[in-house]
Amino acid sequence: MKAKAIVFEAPQSLSVRELELAPMGPQDLEVAVSFSGISTGTERLLWEGTMPPFPGLSYPLVPGYETVGTIEKIGDGVTGLAVGDVVFLPGSYAFQGVQNIFGGSGERLVVPHQRAVKLDPALGAKGVLLALAATAHHVFSVGREAMPLAYPDLIIGHGIMGRLLARMVVAAGRPAPVVWETQTVRQKGALGYDVIHPDQDVRKDYRCICDVSGDANILNKVIAKMAPGGEVVLAGFYTQDLSFAYAPAFMREATVRVAAQWKKHDLDAVVAMFHNGSLPLDGLLTHTETAEHAQRAYEVAFGDPACLKMVIDWR
Repeated sequence: MKAKAIVFEAPQSLSVRELELAPMGPQDLEVAVSFSGISTGTERLLWEGTMPPFPGLSYPLVPGYETVGTIEKIGDGVTGLAVGDVVFLPGSYAFQGVQNIFGGSGERLVVPHQRAVKLDPALGAKGVLLALAATAHHVFSVGREAMPLAYPDLIIGHGIMGRLLARMVVAAGRPAPVVWETQTVRQKGALGYDVIHPDQDVRKDYRCICDVSGDANILNKVIAKMAPGGEVVLAGFYTQDLSFAYAPAFMREATVRVAAQWKKHDLDAVVAMFHNGSLPLDGLLTHTETAEHAQRAYEVAFGDPACLKMVIDWR
């Protein structure tokens, strides 16, 4: 069986072509894809060729780990899912002749059923946000199994990740965070919190600061804004080494931690939020293109600051 997929042939070289799919096994699903999202973090680095060395990373590759589709076939050993169910998939490994380190940007996928998350069909394309929302939730919980969740009171960056974080803080009934954003076009769209340029901020008492900007120089900027005993959570993706001046961090007994990959409990938490409506998702999907216009879709996703999330419509 063959299926069309987006292929990064090399950095900044893209094609849409038919690829062989691995045959289904007894634990697998065959899913007709409706929507896939473009990640402006990981996929941007893959597109630019600036992704740090990663096991299994080489070209050509099929990108994408934010996919929503409908189950069309199920293996004999699959339980808990049925033909016709709408599911979220964090990528696949079934395309032949390419690297499948991500593998979600195709019109049809074969995946182990354990990787599928059943969704309410009413979510539609908003379901592609599940992985990003789980990553945002992980900021609160990473390394803190026996401790209360840590809710940021300052968030750096008002892209889609920053908006999800801020909305989660508000949804949890916590004090609204302050969000820093330097691009005027991205300072709009706040729901229950304030977005300001960092030069406007005179506070120096933040307890939990979360960076999702990917700015490798961020630590010196935010440690100066921290209360004694505060922490900085690094939840962006950084292509350069991070460093900081020791004396200001020493004076504040600062903690720096990394929140990188969501866990099962994060996914479960945001699935519940998606389904009960406690996490607003409106206004986050800003652009849509068909697979035939994939080149244009990636150029807009990575080049237009007004684009928070580009969705590829495979229907």
